[in-house]
Amino acid sequence: MQQEFPGRIGTTVAESEAWWPEQQAANGSQPNILMVILDDTGWSDFGCFGSEINTPAIDGLAEEGLRYTNFHVTPLCSPTRASLLTGRNHHSVGMRFLADADTGFPNSRGCVRPDVPMLPEILRRNGYGTYLAGKWHLAPLNELTPAGPFHNWPLNRGFDRFYGFLDGCTDQYSPELVADNHSIEPPAREGYHLSEDLAQQSIRFLKDHTTYRPHAPFFLQLALGATHAPFQAPREYIEKYIDVFTKGWDKTRSDRLKRQVELGVVPDGTALTERLADVRAWEELSSTEQDVFTHLQAAFAGFLEHADAQIGRVVQALRAMDLYENTIVLVMSDNGASREGGPTGDVDCNAPYSGVRRPAVEQVSLLPQLGGPLGGAHYPEGWAMAGNTPFRRYKQFVDLGGVRSPLVVSWPAGISKAGEVRNQFLHAIDITPTLLDAANIETDTTFDGGSAVATFVDAAVKEPRETQFWEMLGHRAIRHDEWKAVTAHLHGQDYEQDDWRLYNTREDFAEAHDLAGAEPEKLRTLQKLWWEQAEQIGAFPLDDRTLVELLTARGPAGLVNRKEIVFRAGQSHVPLASAITGSDRALQFHIHLREFNPGMEGVLISSGNQQGGYVLYVRNDVLIFEHHALGARDVLKSDTALSGGPQAVGLRLTPLDDRAALAELLHGDQVVAAATISGTSSHLSFWGMDIGSDPVSTVSAEYEAPFAFPEAAMDRVVLRFRDTPDLEDLAELIESTE
Repeated sequence: MQQEFPGRIGTTVAESEAWWPEQQAANGSQPNILMVILDDTGWSDFGCFGSEINTPAIDGLAEEGLRYTNFHVTPLCSPTRASLLTGRNHHSVGMRFLADADTGFPNSRGCVRPDVPMLPEILRRNGYGTYLAGKWHLAPLNELTPAGPFHNWPLNRGFDRFYGFLDGCTDQYSPELVADNHSIEPPAREGYHLSEDLAQQSIRFLKDHTTYRPHAPFFLQLALGATHAPFQAPREYIEKYIDVFTKGWDKTRSDRLKRQVELGVVPDGTALTERLADVRAWEELSSTEQDVFTHLQAAFAGFLEHADAQIGRVVQALRAMDLYENTIVLVMSDNGASREGGPTGDVDCNAPYSGVRRPAVEQVSLLPQLGGPLGGAHYPEGWAMAGNTPFRRYKQFVDLGGVRSPLVVSWPAGISKAGEVRNQFLHAIDITPTLLDAANIETDTTFDGGSAVATFVDAAVKEPRETQFWEMLGHRAIRHDEWKAVTAHLHGQDYEQDDWRLYNTREDFAEAHDLAGAEPEKLRTLQKLWWEQAEQIGAFPLDDRTLVELLTARGPAGLVNRKEIVFRAGQSHVPLASAITGSDRALQFHIHLREFNPGMEGVLISSGNQQGGYVLYVRNDVLIFEHHALGARDVLKSDTALSGGPQAVGLRLTPLDDRAALAELLHGDQVVAAATISGTSSHLSFWGMDIGSDPVSTVSAEYEAPFAFPEAAMDRVVLRFRDTPDLEDLAELIESTE
């Protein structure tokens, strides 16, 4: 509807009266906001929370602000990010589980409900500039395409600008980047690293904002890929930690707890929870295992310190632009440390992400690659246990190891006593109400959380809420006042048979002493409250189906379920999220050439990059196919030269036993070369597929990027799948990389 014009319109300008709408005046006292979200970082991994890892930027913010020792999240990234940006419990907004999967019920649609306003939307309506650099992971996998649909992408959920990645994780040297609503190639500069790039883009957002909108406040969300696997950082950051962690994960836990008590973030007398049976004692490991596992933890530590340095760059930019004093800076993790590296971890996390568990002895020769483009590591679950010191369990569980996050808040203009510790219970759902309260923004939006602004100036103020509910994969917990009940659900077991534990959180900081036997009535009261909250929040139906079962019940949307896909030369990159870029399915490519002239060369199709992948290209008038994964490289070359003129060429892959496959090169429908390739995988690397070129980190060392085939000579590329997707492999890939 057209706005009413309060001026006067006559026949001529001289007879008319001009009018301009009033410009929205910014409230000069409104704070800027910088929200930094790290990924899979444990509660004890910051230096200011007891770690041996150097995090001077985060520690400096803590010295000038506050540390919250009782801040909680959900045990997975998508639900936490949904709660942070809505102030609502994740079931309530449709994000029970990961953004990757629509389970078929309202509480888990893989996106935030469109009728629920998100923090950047509210802030933008109130004059803020809103910017996101880094991870999103709040849109379903089938929507992560160059053609959208874009309604669940950042720009349609309140952000003015976006630069980052849409999926759960990505390679730090060859990330699948998106700028606003279009995919882009990572900058082709020596020594490129995503964390550095995200910091640089954040600083650019800030500079542009202060130049063009100097009187408006800003909201900048810096959501780093660190410290989600792959662990990648410059080698000098990693090597300094090898000697530090030779003491192993058991000693690291006890050392960290002692340091936490000294720092005042853990009460004296706090017990260290038991080492879980799945984790072997460090002293029981062989010397080879100890050496390799120490290096893998060093890669994590170097990755975190390098990320901290990038946070420091952004904070320094705030200072240089005289913005720091009135900027609320929050630093947190989206969930607890991850056990997804399994019992042995790997120098190349494409191994565990492909379902391959390599013992330490097979990894020794790979250690020189650690942290680099070919050595994106993941650590063993014993180090995840140490990262969550002094708590029990990990990411995906609702025990404290999964849901308690370190939180640092700095705001010189609004925090009266710097360097203090706050013990009030807070949850991710309290962040949006807190920030809106600090900005003096009133809204009729309903929140599950409450404002914690009063804690900025008062260490003894009451907590914003008495009750908090958790549920993930059937694991359940409820906190009310000082009491908390927790259960780790066994898949397929009757929920009524779950073994509940009970803790007094005021007296038992680490939830180490189960009081269920001593306080049965209190436990029953909390269990009853859990069911009431579940009904209120919309947690039903409870769903402990595995991702395989969910995909079987309703196959995934998008390219992965199509039998035939037609590509064109010159089109945008096909992202890894499409789930069609692996080599483990029965597939066939037909590349239709409008013309071929002797001497033409270049890539016809490429999938993956130098970490692992496959490529079909033409050189010296013959077809060449290369496949490599986890160090195994296979090359197949046709002995038959291509003739001139229009024609079709192709590639056919047929899976065999033990992850092998038969590869056949085609001229038309004729097989001109065949060989068995080893080690196919659904997860060759973190880079997807390209048509007509190999643009970034090349699959083959035999050419330089982009080695593009003449676009005018290519008509179309037809990919046909001769099987249905392996839902078990697809589920393992999604669960590993969320």
